[in-house]
Amino acid sequence: MEKLATDVAIFMKEFPNISFPIGDSVEAFIDYLAVNYKAFFDWIYVVASSTIKMVESTLLATPWWVLILLVFLLGVFFTSWKSGIVYGIFLFLIGTFGLWEETMTTLAVIISSVLLSLIIGIPLGILMAFSKGFSTFMRPILDAMQTMPTFVYLIPVIFFFPLGNVPAIIATIVYALPPVMRLTELGIRTVDEEVIESAQSFGSSRMQMLFKVQLPQALPTILAGINQTTMMALSMAVVGSMVGADGLGERVFYAINRIDLSLGFEAGISIVFLAIIIDRITAGIAKKTQRGGELS
Repeated sequence: MEKLATDVAIFMKEFPNISFPIGDSVEAFIDYLAVNYKAFFDWIYVVASSTIKMVESTLLATPWWVLILLVFLLGVFFTSWKSGIVYGIFLFLIGTFGLWEETMTTLAVIISSVLLSLIIGIPLGILMAFSKGFSTFMRPILDAMQTMPTFVYLIPVIFFFPLGNVPAIIATIVYALPPVMRLTELGIRTVDEEVIESAQSFGSSRMQMLFKVQLPQALPTILAGINQTTMMALSMAVVGSMVGADGLGERVFYAINRIDLSLGFEAGISIVFLAIIIDRITAGIAKKTQRGGELS
């Protein structure tokens, strides 16, 4: 009786010796994909690397003053002339830190990630809006993509791709994809029923309804999703450096390893400046589009 009481006490105190090795199953699945779908992942690598090379070479070939002028004009048009001046100063200051090329590389990674996220995310968001079953299936997946720690994405990615900008782009896409998908679905689902019925009464086909009614009406919401996706892509700048991505994140990572406070601060504040510029301009585009939709 005493032994039984002791066993019960131990059982209640310590977790039982039960294991469920889900990690081993995931590792086996990743190995299976890497071996049997190598051609597919090679194709993804070619697409991602070609995209970032094209964007990066374009940015680096553009004179610095042209980019600053462009940022100033975008700031004036979508926010205010004072904001445009501030954004131009921010970009000029980044250049004075000696981090111009690194900034262009980071910007190329962000632009490439966002472009590929939109190419994937907007069609999937449209499909979610039209299919309740697909939406129900995707929601827990999107929840997992948004809540899982960003470092976790890097582990499977390095199995499929060599170190560099490409695995950083793929991990960024996975992390930044959910907002544009969710808000595309939300924007289409919240289109006024009277507008849809009016278009149907004029004999609009499903494709005409989508491209001439639903997407234009949902555009402000979709642009808000693009803004969130862009900011989430930027937040991966430092994390991506852990898999060999170049740019400002790599400078921050280098500064951490060398305990270089000066370089770390300059690279860090450059990321902040870039985040402010991108956030304000993309938010300004969304607001201007919304105002235009309300006026029309």
